[in-house]
Amino acid sequence: MKIAVTSQGKELSSEIDPRFGRAKWLLVVDTETGLSEAYDNAVNLNHAQGAGIQTGQNVVNLGAEAVITGNIGPNAIKTLSAANVKVFLSKAKTIQETIESFKAGELNEVTQANVEGHWS
Repeated sequence: MKIAVTSQGKELSSEIDPRFGRAKWLLVVDTETGLSEAYDNAVNLNHAQGAGIQTGQNVVNLGAEAVITGNIGPNAIKTLSAANVKVFLSKAKTIQETIESFKAGELNEVTQANVEGHWS
């Protein structure tokens, strides 16, 4: 399964970014092979509006079947839900620890936003 994780850096040792739309990086991790690829999300860092929607569309375009992030707003979750991308929330950990928690079934899927839109 390909999972996009919001990240503060380009490595599996990087911390999860608590923001979805304005995350610095998206790390797409293949849970079967362990391979990961980093995608720069800086273009969305300073958007006044629409960062969650655009980042959600980027996740869909990258072929991810799920997202793990710290927080997610209403527009982002609608975008991901429309594309059948599952959303999971995780506390601050490294990306590697987050993936291990996901594989162990310790993360709960969410279907609603846990923050208001334009959360920074």
